[in-house]
Amino acid sequence: MSLAFSSLCGHFILLCFSLLLILRPGQAYEGLSDETLKALPRPSQEFDIHNGAILSPILQTRVPGTPGHDAVLDHLVNYIRTTVPNWELELQNSTSETPLSRGKEVPFVNIIAYRDPPGAPVGDIERLTLVAHYDSKLTPEGFIGAIDSAAPCAMIMHAMRTIDAALEKKWAAMREKGTDPAFEEERGIQVLFLDGEEAFEEWTNTDSLYGARSLAETWDQEMNPAMSTFKTKLSSISLFVLLDLLGSKSPNIMSFYQTTHWAYQNMGNLEQRLRSLGQFKSSSTDPWFIDTSKNSQQVVSRGGIQDDHIPFLARGVDILHIIDFAPFKGFSPVWHTMDDDAEHLDMDTVQDWTMLITAFTAEWMELEGFLGHSETVKARRDEDLVEEAIRLNKKTEL
Repeated sequence: MSLAFSSLCGHFILLCFSLLLILRPGQAYEGLSDETLKALPRPSQEFDIHNGAILSPILQTRVPGTPGHDAVLDHLVNYIRTTVPNWELELQNSTSETPLSRGKEVPFVNIIAYRDPPGAPVGDIERLTLVAHYDSKLTPEGFIGAIDSAAPCAMIMHAMRTIDAALEKKWAAMREKGTDPAFEEERGIQVLFLDGEEAFEEWTNTDSLYGARSLAETWDQEMNPAMSTFKTKLSSISLFVLLDLLGSKSPNIMSFYQTTHWAYQNMGNLEQRLRSLGQFKSSSTDPWFIDTSKNSQQVVSRGGIQDDHIPFLARGVDILHIIDFAPFKGFSPVWHTMDDDAEHLDMDTVQDWTMLITAFTAEWMELEGFLGHSETVKARRDEDLVEEAIRLNKKTEL
């Protein structure tokens, strides 16, 4: 990502935003109880930086077009296929020249996984979309990118597994009551592991965001079936939640957009609840979400930070950008340095983030009453199975 604030919006634009907020439909869903928050499974051995089944395989150089990149791609795809097999899996391929490719096309692969209510018509479900990039920078040589963005990928993977059984349980309960989730449930869940976020030479509009630019353009042009509720896959994204630069101590998360400040506040409130319930283990005592107390009118859009959300934002998608940055401190000290490696991750903070992202996702999907002790036990059992699969070196071909 690159820092690029634009000038302050004029009074007219702010007025338009205010009107949009007034006219915007209410965003409401059932919150999670304290009991459910306490029951959420916390990542453990699977996040070990040396041999954890989820995180450690991502902690390597993964520049597009290199063996390390292909290994991480395989890891993410295999995880989805074996751990959450009920999710639909798609790969979106593209190629592009880069400033250093000497006229050759470099391949980029976006990983798309989603789960809709069973039998739901294509184009009629809106999807909460969790996003992180899985590539790493070319320079400095050997750069790992632990916060940028190996750890965010692992956080999303854990959340996928945690909510999977609860979704099935919820939809089964709806059927038992005579309600068809295909027609009564309006929400699905989607994950994007995007490729080619990093610049190869210097951040420009053409040397960055290779995968995001390709996917946003493709989804903007591909039409859903006629009479669908949502015209395109792009318009079916209810909220684009981008995670980046997460895993350092004492993060500071700003609210960048008035139209999604309500979602920012919801996540900030969940952070405070998890902390008050003793579910956070990190040493930070100050709130991570520093703008939670502001109302939406106090959120000033400055153009934000250049990151994978930009091509989607330009096409009208609602964005919640979760990135460790604040004007009074800048990015994390390890940003784009060789210190952004496994050893510099604050693992208590990484695990706390994982709990928070899981809680936000479960709350959005209205899984209160379907996430509990049994799901915690299942998640831990699945973790053991994944560890065993890694030990036996089982592989799935792409």
